[in-house]
Amino acid sequence: MATVITNDKAFAQREVIIKNTHRGLRYEDGVLVRVLDAGRHVLPGRASLPFLRHPRVEIVLVDVRERELTIKGQEILTSDKVAIRVSIVVQFRVTDPAAAMQQVAEYEDRLYSDVQLAARRSLASMTLEDILTNRTRLSEDILAEVLGAAAGYGVQILRADVKDLIFPGNLQEIMNRVLAAERLSQAELVQARTKAEAQRIEAEAKAEARRVEAAADVERQRLAAEADADAERIRTAAEVEAVRQREQIAQIFGASPALLRLRELEALRELARVANARIYIGFPKHVRADADGADQD
Repeated sequence: MATVITNDKAFAQREVIIKNTHRGLRYEDGVLVRVLDAGRHVLPGRASLPFLRHPRVEIVLVDVRERELTIKGQEILTSDKVAIRVSIVVQFRVTDPAAAMQQVAEYEDRLYSDVQLAARRSLASMTLEDILTNRTRLSEDILAEVLGAAAGYGVQILRADVKDLIFPGNLQEIMNRVLAAERLSQAELVQARTKAEAQRIEAEAKAEARRVEAAADVERQRLAAEADADAERIRTAAEVEAVRQREQIAQIFGASPALLRLRELEALRELARVANARIYIGFPKHVRADADGADQD
């Protein structure tokens, strides 16, 4: 609502203070002279003498703060013939005070009508499913249609959002059931996804365990093969060493028959200590034959 300040008093100057939240339109004898910014302004007094005529000055204050306008309870038919009631909240501000006061009679009423008609046209082209799944489309349609028209009378629309959607009673019940079914299906879907994810993780864990076990088996086999190879290498080395020692002993005995004979005598002495041991001494055949005959006699 605009506020009008005049210089009706004769010979009296008036000071007008305009706050930062407003702008002033200065009219002289009904003609807009200029737009006054925030600050202190002086209005000249009216002269009482006819030949000292001063113009009649009026200051119209216009609020330039951001404001909100609610378009309530508009019953509109969608493209699929469903009657819904919609409430829309519009946030706006005056950016051109002169245009807002002179282009239209009441800029708030004009903005209300423009948004109302834009909402009707937008909703009439949408199905109920479109409205439910894409409520931002209505806001986008209103902004696209009204933004330019509102700028023509000095108003900038900042936002236009759907505040409430009201459906017929039976449709509301159906929608509640649909929403409940959707929530249930979403919960089941989440549960199924969770179960599938758990199964996937379990399968991956089992596969990883099998892989680790297989790697451990391979490592055990490798270590066992290395141990067998080391044992065989040690046995071979021991046998080679034993053969080498025998060769050395044989060389020593071959070089010293007396030493070999001494070793034989030591072996005989050890055998003689065993009661059941038999000693066979090699004699010439004719000596063995004579001994056998004597035994027969």
